[in-house]
Amino acid sequence: MKILIILPNWLGDAVMATPAIELLSKYYPKAEFTFVGSFVTIEALKYHPRCKNAIVDETKKAPNRIKATYELAKKLGSFDMAISFRNQIHSSLLLKLTESVLCIAKKSWHSMFLLSHTPTIKADKHLAKQYAQLAMINTDAWDKTTPPLKLYIEPKKFDKPVMGINAGATYGSAKRWYPERFAAVAKEYSNMYDIIIFGGPNEVDMAKEIETNLKASHVSNYTNLAGKTTIKELCEHIGGCSLFVTNDSGPMHVAAAYGVPTVSIFGPTKHTETSQWMNEKSTIIRHDIECAPCMRRECPLGHHECMKSIEASEVIEAVGKMVL
Repeated sequence: MKILIILPNWLGDAVMATPAIELLSKYYPKAEFTFVGSFVTIEALKYHPRCKNAIVDETKKAPNRIKATYELAKKLGSFDMAISFRNQIHSSLLLKLTESVLCIAKKSWHSMFLLSHTPTIKADKHLAKQYAQLAMINTDAWDKTTPPLKLYIEPKKFDKPVMGINAGATYGSAKRWYPERFAAVAKEYSNMYDIIIFGGPNEVDMAKEIETNLKASHVSNYTNLAGKTTIKELCEHIGGCSLFVTNDSGPMHVAAAYGVPTVSIFGPTKHTETSQWMNEKSTIIRHDIECAPCMRRECPLGHHECMKSIEASEVIEAVGKMVL
């Protein structure tokens, strides 16, 4: 059986789709997967043992995206099942143009018009559950359980316990806690852990600010990997951490996939939808304020109180409880 899977664009969302992919593996044991997604999501998920093809979708860069989508569909060919975890018109069109037998996507005006199966998936549950419900829509045998996150990249083995610090969040500045406060947490536990500072290519300056603060505090047992890792290396290093302190971000979900004890800092986003899925050693730090969650990339009111009100001492205390 051939199954086409259109992955979400964001790393974190793609990792939250892995339980749905594991369910497809379980209920269709002879299935071969073709993944289509962004460069980042393909690099993270292409190691799945059932993945036969992994293709980066670059149609967005084309002068004529509809034409490029048609050409990609003809390159992919037809499938027994095609499912999109994106709620986006070009993804629905891609499924339609493959002429696959069964095409599944969340209900929307474009999916209803183009595809055969378009269930209503309510956003009143964790995103991992939403993806699982979508994937299992044609399977009566599903027992309604959603398994843990799963990545098939081996974690790195460190010689000493490591605390990972992730101050970035690709979605926008509103999700980012402050570098000097991350540094304060790292300093507090630098006698127990070596420190690794994580970050993407656009988060190098933020990571350097953490590094500067650590230097000023005479902390030397750290490594700054911001902008220096491939996606595979990022997963390997996060998977090998003994503890992870992070914003709501893709790396946070990578840590969850490896069961890394994590303290997650939430501000403008819905922790009920995007917290670490099934990580028993996960703590959320957040404040209930009137304007949160606003789900905006930047604070629309300009005060960023949802993050500003969270002090380093709160995170230090949460880490301490996890260490005990």
